[in-house]
Amino acid sequence: MESILIVDDDVNLCTVLTDELTEVGYEAAFVNNGDAVFDFLKNKLPDLILLDLKMPGKDGFQVLNEFQEKRIKIKVIVLTAYADVKSAINSAKMGASDFISKPYDFDELLITIRKVLQRDS
Repeated sequence: MESILIVDDDVNLCTVLTDELTEVGYEAAFVNNGDAVFDFLKNKLPDLILLDLKMPGKDGFQVLNEFQEKRIKIKVIVLTAYADVKSAINSAKMGASDFISKPYDFDELLITIRKVLQRDS
């Protein structure tokens, strides 16, 4: 079973998305800030991370940057309400596999998740 970690400061979104992903067969978990990602990764490396960009403390760009610095190879889809071309380009340059705007359409998100997970690492 493929695993997905949701990183977002919106607890309600995390809960709903975790339930939706579990219902379609993924193992899903969430953390509510950028710092907690690295604590989570000490115990388990998920197949994919859904990452918000705007969070208090360590934001999504800082998380992506730290992945690069620590050479952590992981597939990331940026999921953000602050979607603009510049953010999409910057997140891609920092290693994100794809970029989705909130509010998301679950069917579209699912298609993107499947596409990203099928890509070679």
